[in-house]
Amino acid sequence: MPIIAIPALMRNLTDGEERVTITGATLREVIDNLEKRYPGTRAKLCDGDRIRPGIGVYINGVITRIGMHERVDADAELHFLPAISGGLTCGT
Repeated sequence: MPIIAIPALMRNLTDGEERVTITGATLREVIDNLEKRYPGTRAKLCDGDRIRPGIGVYINGVITRIGMHERVDADAELHFLPAISGGLTCGT
């Protein structure tokens, strides 16, 4: 089963679990099954029927470009990471 790394800000929904295994052959199925086991996770990850803007989904270290239709292998590892932007430009 795919392994999902749970972001720190969502661990209150998974009883503190950092990693969980969830069935699913597509990203949609994984998120739906994650929601069934840990209610509230879908609302943190999705906006309607899409991944929330500003959240990157990495499957085996590669960011998905397909979204919810992305295939997920049985031995995959998924990470949901907030996009990082901004920063400070230093001048001389």
